[in-house]
Amino acid sequence: MIRVLIADDQEMVRMGFRMILDAQDDIEVVADVADGVSAVTKARDLRPDVCLLDIRMPGLDGLEVTRQLAGPDVTDPLKVVVVTTFDLDEYVHTALRNGASGFLLKDAGPALLIEAIRAAERGDALVSPQITVRLLKHFDAANGHKRDVPPPSEPLTARELDVVKAAARGLTNTEIGAELYLSLSTVKTHLASVQGKVGARNRVEIAAWAWRSGVVD
Repeated sequence: MIRVLIADDQEMVRMGFRMILDAQDDIEVVADVADGVSAVTKARDLRPDVCLLDIRMPGLDGLEVTRQLAGPDVTDPLKVVVVTTFDLDEYVHTALRNGASGFLLKDAGPALLIEAIRAAERGDALVSPQITVRLLKHFDAANGHKRDVPPPSEPLTARELDVVKAAARGLTNTEIGAELYLSLSTVKTHLASVQGKVGARNRVEIAAWAWRSGVVD
């Protein structure tokens, strides 16, 4: 079972998410809370597989909760998907910088919510890829230049670069395999190698690295 914690200050949203997720055979909602402080406490206590966090909550907002549960300084980070009504560049950038594995809009629909949970648990694409890619592109364009980013610890191979570019465009592992004529296991192997080389913790950070370093433009 995939154990999920829901944090949202709107009771109707929590109830709706719980009904959708509990109806799945492979998902169990272990807690739902209405504020950021409770989210941190419950998540650390229960260690759910995935945390769904709203951004605007009392006490601590979802971005700070994300940092405390999944940030760069967390020894054993949890998987976090930010779920919000606010489609703002600054939010997605901060969420990813604070360790979120994905970013999902509340109006994305039940099917995408369920897929985001399952994808998060297996370490695959966690969000609507188009949202992440569009926001990353727009954020970089707004800054007018590519940020300085550390180079990879080792050069990426030509095939790894192909996989990175496809991931940065929002393709899932299955879609990458179909486009590049690779098996699913080979795609995962390439992504795992890239993660180590660029210091990314998940495929979303790989995509962010690709946009910021100029691998994709």
